Amino acid sequence: MSSGEILNNIRRLRFNNGEMTQEQLAGKCSVTRQTIIAIEKGNYSPSLTLAFKIAKAFGVGVEDVFEFMD
Repeated sequence: MSSGEILNNIRRLRFNNGEMTQEQLAGKCSVTRQTIIAIEKGNYSPSLTLAFKIAKAFGVGVEDVFEFMD
């Protein structure tokens, strides 16, 4: 059984939100820039709490940031 893959739109959302930097997003979510980089690259799946914080930083729903590919 495949565990699936979580894709994200963080890079596009950052660009569409005044070209927000990874550092700025990290600050809004109380994490390090390295965490945002890892999530953006698909190397790390955020906790549910962090996923909601990221979505809130962009003013969108979690499903607008993350997509589960089965």
